[in-house]
Amino acid sequence: MPGTGGNGSVTRSTLRQQLADALRDEVLAGRLQAGREFTVKEIAEQYGVSATPVREALVDLSAQGLLEADQHRGFRVHEYSVDDYRGIVEARALVIDGMFQVLASDRASHRDPDDPRVHAAVVGVRRRGEEAQRAATAGDLTVLIGYDLRFWRELGALFGNPYLADFLHRLRVQSWVCAVQHLRRLDDLRGHLWSRHTDLVDSLSRRDLRTARSIIAAHDADSLALIERLAAE
Repeated sequence: MPGTGGNGSVTRSTLRQQLADALRDEVLAGRLQAGREFTVKEIAEQYGVSATPVREALVDLSAQGLLEADQHRGFRVHEYSVDDYRGIVEARALVIDGMFQVLASDRASHRDPDDPRVHAAVVGVRRRGEEAQRAATAGDLTVLIGYDLRFWRELGALFGNPYLADFLHRLRVQSWVCAVQHLRRLDDLRGHLWSRHTDLVDSLSRRDLRTARSIIAAHDADSLALIERLAAE
């Protein structure tokens, strides 16, 4: 029956995404460390599911640059270098500045800040920023990563270009995967993690792009300096 086939397809697609999200979180939490190798069978047994959605999830994560596929040995967690991190930060900055350009242009004029839907979205983004800020101040890396990714995902959506938003999300995930292997070596992360999420939202709400750009530039410079120092130790 058409309905049955459709539901099965949706269920498998949902499971595939759930597995990809779970494995991504394992990498971000440091439980699947850089260079770790595993097979489809191992992951299927770990999660108690069939091999097909696992293989699809792993292929998706490989396409996102988080895993490397080897047809004979399975998959391994990609090892990012400091040079990789530097390139990711540079690309991330270009994408973010492209979003800022949209805000500065007439293309953003149809998004009236007084529109209740726009206002509600901005409030939601700021709330994510507040949570991320609290986690950063407390030095809670795991909580910060979750809220930071949601913050940028929702902020990117406000600019109306889903392709930019999706690309930025991918870059943010990659930058976190690269950074966590170094950050988790610190016993106390308080004072080391970026916590200016709400400042950025406030400056963008005022269309103060000069301040927004300076916030991002400082964030990128500080993050890169920290990772370079930790990697050299």
